[in-house]
Amino acid sequence: MLKWLDMPPVWLLAFLAVAWVQAVHYPLGLSFGGAWADFAGGILVGGGLLLIALAAYEFRRHRTTIVPHEVPARLIQTGIFSRSRNPIYLGDALILAGLILRWDAVVSLPLVPVFVWVIEKRFVEPEEDRMRRAFRMDFARYCEKTRRWI
Repeated sequence: MLKWLDMPPVWLLAFLAVAWVQAVHYPLGLSFGGAWADFAGGILVGGGLLLIALAAYEFRRHRTTIVPHEVPARLIQTGIFSRSRNPIYLGDALILAGLILRWDAVVSLPLVPVFVWVIEKRFVEPEEDRMRRAFRMDFARYCEKTRRWI
């Protein structure tokens, strides 16, 4: 059961909950400035959802697991994975940033780099270690040509 609680969407929801509580209960009189923040937030959330959808499509197309604690059957290097080794986590970070903007949660903006750090330590590094052992030189070449985040 604990394995399923330690998943990126759960971490994202926790960070979103903190940002929402800050926006609703502790705004401290700070603001991003209205319509432009709503627009930028919407673009970020939409971009994040698009990245996640593109990555999920590649996982399905290659018939491998999307679960972060498991070793994938195949190394995906096509589609969005030719641009980023972690498009789903990047999408999560964009969603967090976008909703912080939409909710006008100025004080919560530092949550974005903290979220990226948590995801990197809890998921990205262990996943890459498993993939390095499973795919050896293919993964090394993939890392040389494709950045971790952007």
